[in-house]
Amino acid sequence: MSLKKSIIVIILVLLIDQISKIYIKTNFALHEEVSVFSWFRIVFVENKGMAWGVELPGSYGKLVLTLFRLVAICGIGYWLYDSVKKNSPAILTFCIALIFAGAFGNIIDSVFYGVLFSQSTQIEVATFLPEAGGYETIFHGKVVDMIQFTFYDGILPEWIPIWGGEHFSFFDPVFNIADSAISIGVFLLIVFYKKAFPKHS
Repeated sequence: MSLKKSIIVIILVLLIDQISKIYIKTNFALHEEVSVFSWFRIVFVENKGMAWGVELPGSYGKLVLTLFRLVAICGIGYWLYDSVKKNSPAILTFCIALIFAGAFGNIIDSVFYGVLFSQSTQIEVATFLPEAGGYETIFHGKVVDMIQFTFYDGILPEWIPIWGGEHFSFFDPVFNIADSAISIGVFLLIVFYKKAFPKHS
């Protein structure tokens, strides 16, 4: 896949990701949710740390995490450029483009959202470019998440050993379009490993 097509993929993912995040941030109160289906909900949460809500302690921890993301995105960008230059299989460059776009989308939140938006609370919806300034300094923004697929939420049958009769829910994490792009990119690399890396197969 050419560099031009890779850039188109990146731009499309970034547009969908940022439009959805800005809409949720400026129209939903924190933790507000809308049920689309019984297994699919739009839930506005903010992630101060890494995936699954893992955080590094203190403001310096957040800064270190954001700087690490910036270094990582540079590495992924070089990987994409090198793959295009070497005329690597289209599936490989496509997957790298998805991963790059997803990582870049979350970096935008971490770097800029703290200064671009007011604080989201359970009572007040955030505003864009507030007169009083943003809720944080640059590099300390929170990542906006909003998609939740809970495929099962109920009581397990009594015949199941150990956990029978207990409440169980399957797939609780809340994520965003950028996370999805990264996950899809990694998943496709695993599934099409031999096509993506023919020399190693």
